[in-house]
Amino acid sequence: MGRPRILLGDDHSMFSEGLRRILEPQFEVLGALENGLELVAAAERLRPEAIVADISMPLLNGIGVAQRLKKAGNPAKIILLTMHADPTLAAQGFKSGASAYVLKASPASEIVTGIQEALRGHVYISPSIAGDMLSELTKSHKQPAALVRELTPRQKEVLQLLAEGKSPKEIAAILNVSPRTVEFHKYRIMETIGAKTIAELTRYAVAHGIT
Repeated sequence: MGRPRILLGDDHSMFSEGLRRILEPQFEVLGALENGLELVAAAERLRPEAIVADISMPLLNGIGVAQRLKKAGNPAKIILLTMHADPTLAAQGFKSGASAYVLKASPASEIVTGIQEALRGHVYISPSIAGDMLSELTKSHKQPAALVRELTPRQKEVLQLLAEGKSPKEIAAILNVSPRTVEFHKYRIMETIGAKTIAELTRYAVAHGIT
């Protein structure tokens, strides 16, 4: 039997190349895509056994990728690889169809283990957040829809880009505004929805389809 076939999804090419070198001894890496829409299309075309996806990707984040592939009946196992040590975001990932949630700060061996466990049909999560995540799975985290309506179109744009992992400077260039304006919108968004961290903003954006 050949090596399991996997796809990578991350908009940081240097990270993807490093990850490819780690994984290639045990897996056949079919490619690395830089945005979620390309990753979904490649998954449908190539039908890999597993997909390792960052949560914060442009156009469609990793949780959105899991949702679309699950809805389409694609059997690939989804491994979310992220810098967000957020148990609520992990719970959202599993509810969306992911099989593993691994932190980017984890040792290389843990990333390999997460993929292997997912391929065996098991669920895997980085041990450092496993306990907190289990309690999150039993809770309901419904944010009032009215809060979404309170955001202006520009604030929704900024929120989407923040959730994709863009910095205020990058967002300023994309939207053709000053970094100070982006910081102002970020402050007002956090004030409106009651978020205190970028991870909470990302979770909110995912939960309300602003990605």
